[in-house]
Amino acid sequence: MLYIMSINEREKEMPETKTVKFGTTLRAPHDIEALSRQIEGLGYDVLGCGEHVSFHGDTANGLISLSVAAGATTKIQLMSAITLVPLYPAALLAKMGAALDVASNGRFSLGVGVGGEFPNEFAACGVPVNERGARTDDALEVITRTWSGTDVTYDGRFTKLENFSLKPLPIQKPRPPIWVSGRSEAAMQRAAKYADGWLPYMYTPEQLAESITKIRGYGEDLGRDMSDFTFGLYIFTAIHEDHELAVQYAADRLSTQYAQDFSKLVYKFALAGDPNRYKARLQEYVDAGASLILVSSACPDDYIDTNVAMIADQVLPAFRPER
Repeated sequence: MLYIMSINEREKEMPETKTVKFGTTLRAPHDIEALSRQIEGLGYDVLGCGEHVSFHGDTANGLISLSVAAGATTKIQLMSAITLVPLYPAALLAKMGAALDVASNGRFSLGVGVGGEFPNEFAACGVPVNERGARTDDALEVITRTWSGTDVTYDGRFTKLENFSLKPLPIQKPRPPIWVSGRSEAAMQRAAKYADGWLPYMYTPEQLAESITKIRGYGEDLGRDMSDFTFGLYIFTAIHEDHELAVQYAADRLSTQYAQDFSKLVYKFALAGDPNRYKARLQEYVDAGASLILVSSACPDDYIDTNVAMIADQVLPAFRPER
């Protein structure tokens, strides 16, 4: 099993760990104000929120939930993790993102995903699933241009603008950060062309390292300076003093959430276990190149508060030597 490997040796290496930023997500569209304050108070750097129009269970709209979080917090960064970009008219999404950056006083980052694992929501929005990649690229052109300038003219496949301006523009300059999520080669190419960060999910450390090499190569091919590009990871997580119980929590939750058996996938794609094994596995992702870890609780609802607090108390300090 992947977690059981030279733990004592890895623990000796932990003090040498580079500084890592941590975020966590709002898993449900309820109690947003209280949860946002709680997460900020625990010392997380980023508050994320995903979305679906329709999915297997209750889901939020990321931009709506983060707008509530913006008014409930003062310093934590807010990331839509992940916005299903092809389901929005590009100019409308650009406006919503700019407005959220203004409302949060410059704390918003746009997380980008193409979706597609639940075709029903695409049909409901009148968007062909096979157009999701092209629509996302079109939207990123619109967002990039309209967030950083005015009187924009653009003739795209899905969007046409004539002297179009968003007012006010976002607070962050030249624009709010864009993070691309995904697993495919197309997503990596999209990240290299449009984004400031890469946030894959359901990845092993080996996959993360390989994707980092590829994205840097794609960026260099485009003539882009990749020195300020940030590599991160979105990962489902459960921590508990009882290692096997933590693993079971994650397996049960993800099996329900994705309507498939995750019992044999937890060790590969999730971050679950007792604190020592948890930190050892996390170190593998950091060694692979991740400098932002966005954890999403995969555990029973009545354990989420404990899960988030335990990570903050027992994991974050080990990866923040300067604090």
